[in-house]
Amino acid sequence: MLGHVVQNSFDTVASDGLSATSDSIGYKITEVERHFHSYERWLGAAVTPAGETNIADVIGTSTTAFQIDAENDDWGSWVQIIGSADTPVISGSTHFDLHRLLFTTTERDAVYFLQIGAGASGAAALSAGTYTEVVFIPSSNLIDSGPVDISIRRQTATTKVWARTFCPGQNTATIDFYVGLHEYEG
Repeated sequence: MLGHVVQNSFDTVASDGLSATSDSIGYKITEVERHFHSYERWLGAAVTPAGETNIADVIGTSTTAFQIDAENDDWGSWVQIIGSADTPVISGSTHFDLHRLLFTTTERDAVYFLQIGAGASGAAALSAGTYTEVVFIPSSNLIDSGPVDISIRRQTATTKVWARTFCPGQNTATIDFYVGLHEYEG
């Protein structure tokens, strides 16, 4: 009997989607729906960067990939890849998540570890645990693969995003990439 009542409730009650109460069932279902069925925007390095606000431009405006570099058998410096004014890309959006990376060039034919963090700085993201990790092995330093899916939690628009890399056993190892993101209206 309980299953029948729940089924009828879900079948007949409209949801306010991402305008609903945060973490409600209707909100969560719409969030998942938007993640898999939304518009994706791709970003590269800003043509005219401005401090920590404008770091990325949409492709077509930008044709330059981001570049990060490993240190000597260690993590390289954090490099900002999304500025506080870079999101929202789509007017009216209030949140975003990075969804994919497209690697264009690597300096080495070796394993690359990447960390991508959201926060006031890369160090702050690392300390707060608000980062994701990606392992990438290029087929060659000319890259002959498609986009790589990544998982990172949704962020409020205007949140800064940072990246760094580590290439075990190497002294300097650049990797170039574009980022694809999804945005949400609530």
